[in-house]
Amino acid sequence: MRTHLYLLLLAAGASATPLQSNLAELQTWLQEIYQSVDMLNLRIETPVSSDDESCIKTLFEGTELLKNNPKMKRFSIFFQSFDKLRPSLTANLAREGKCDTERKNVKRFIEKLRTFLRKLSRGAKE
Repeated sequence: MRTHLYLLLLAAGASATPLQSNLAELQTWLQEIYQSVDMLNLRIETPVSSDDESCIKTLFEGTELLKNNPKMKRFSIFFQSFDKLRPSLTANLAREGKCDTERKNVKRFIEKLRTFLRKLSRGAKE
């Protein structure tokens, strides 16, 4: 499974410079979101593993849930930028696999999303 994820990250890194700057910007936005979600009482399906390529879809579904929350409207730029990544991340998925998830609070979901973006950043540099 890790090999598939690395191949996916490598494919996403084909245009590394724009991708790298986008990922850095997304990380900055996620830090702001993370600091402001204390009062948000949501439980989101969160991948157990950050290495499973089948969980990419779960991460996008979780961000959709956040995007549709009225308290998150001020972060619309983050959600627009993250949605732009969707085609490059999901285009190379050979098949839809099972993603083990747990319902976690928003902060835990964002931590997983940040880990995922950090891994993408490393893949884009190589």
